[in-house]
Amino acid sequence: MTPQDIRQVIIDILERIAPDEDLSDLDDSIPFREQMELDSMDFLDIVMELRKLYRVQIPESDYEQLASMDSTVAYLTPILKDA
Repeated sequence: MTPQDIRQVIIDILERIAPDEDLSDLDDSIPFREQMELDSMDFLDIVMELRKLYRVQIPESDYEQLASMDSTVAYLTPILKDA
């Protein structure tokens, strides 16, 4: 999977979790929580969707690496390279 593919997967997940959010202006370098109305349960939903879709296990200690789109894509690129 390319970084662009991973970004689209995250966008798709965010659209399901927060259907009222306008993601067209999403700044990839700014944390999701600063741009969107996401709470901790929404964040866990993102992690659970990744687990369900790609069998990716993300340790709680790594959650901070999923703060923004840039950091999420960077974190997932080596993990999902063969997906």
